[in-house]
Amino acid sequence: MKKYKWIFGLILALVVGMLGYRYGLHFINRNKYARVKTQYVFTEKINLGCTSVKQQGASNTCWSYTGNSFLESEMIRMGKKPVEISQIYTARQAYIDKAHNFVRLHGGLTMGEGGQLRDVLNVFRKYGAMPRTAYSGLYGNNTYNDFKKMMPTLNSLLKVLVRTKPLRPNWEDAYQAALDAHLGKVPETFDFEGKNYTARTFADQVIGIDPDDYVAVASVADQPYYKPFVLLIPDNWSFDSFVNVPMDQLTAIIDTALQHGFTVAWTTDVSEHGFSWQHGLAYVPQKPSDEMSREEIRNMFVKPMPERKVTTAERQLAFDNWGTTDDHAMHIVGQANDQHGKPYYIVKNSWGKANPYKGYMYVTKEFVRFKTVTLLLHKDGLDAALKTKVSL
Repeated sequence: MKKYKWIFGLILALVVGMLGYRYGLHFINRNKYARVKTQYVFTEKINLGCTSVKQQGASNTCWSYTGNSFLESEMIRMGKKPVEISQIYTARQAYIDKAHNFVRLHGGLTMGEGGQLRDVLNVFRKYGAMPRTAYSGLYGNNTYNDFKKMMPTLNSLLKVLVRTKPLRPNWEDAYQAALDAHLGKVPETFDFEGKNYTARTFADQVIGIDPDDYVAVASVADQPYYKPFVLLIPDNWSFDSFVNVPMDQLTAIIDTALQHGFTVAWTTDVSEHGFSWQHGLAYVPQKPSDEMSREEIRNMFVKPMPERKVTTAERQLAFDNWGTTDDHAMHIVGQANDQHGKPYYIVKNSWGKANPYKGYMYVTKEFVRFKTVTLLLHKDGLDAALKTKVSL
């Protein structure tokens, strides 16, 4: 009997691990990857200031972890002492605004944990921000973020609400109480380094960024280039606008920003067979996985491989047929070359440090051109000609 229990436990662990990998729920640091015998040799060319790698836990809050990591790097760039910004405070406040949109649309909105990078700036502008020391979102005995029970509760509450006519005027009180039960109450004031703050004064006096100084970028072929448009993805629940640029401009924008000392927040699709968190690499293989031999699959991440060139039409088709979806957000903080001189972006993830590069990844430009969903950066990180073209 013990033998069968052991086998069942192993199968269950494998299933949970695979599901966690697919949906970004990398919350158990005990899962140590075996050392990969790799032939990659990277030489850093640009490595900008950023804070330590974080662990988003069992929560689809990569957008908040990435957006706040980006703001922490902005503090470094501005000569400020960086502080870990509460990712869960940002997410919680976004969930409140998302609930309002859900109600206004009579339930016609997806109420998930996900979001997009502009949500971080929207929350900053409307509510402010907190240090993680003031609000971690860890309640009770939790040691990591775990939203598995919270989101079904919130969804059930809202679904019942929108079926009730007339709408209950105090519905937000019940919604806030459900958030409190899972994340703990938000303090009205808190102490930080000997001074007392509210979320508003902390955002303004300590972090000190202006949300209007930032630009969000995307690339689709069915909208005019260099014009703002509403990006139709489920996580853009706030219906924010993005500046549309041609595919090749995506990497040009990142290159210019990095060269001038600006990091870039990035959303992308991590379900591709050329993306491997385990190996810390992402590129565009020449062949689809179903055309590869076992030997080719086994050697995919052993050494630098040639890539397939992606066209604008192919990129757009992948977006239209859901081959490219808004899976994950990460923080581009630098650039490196492999031993053949090929450039890669240095990307900070929020799945802990359990990979060969201590939580970072090396991503090729072709992968970024193919699988980028959005970028967020400071306007001054843009090339002057592009700023003029997009009227910034």
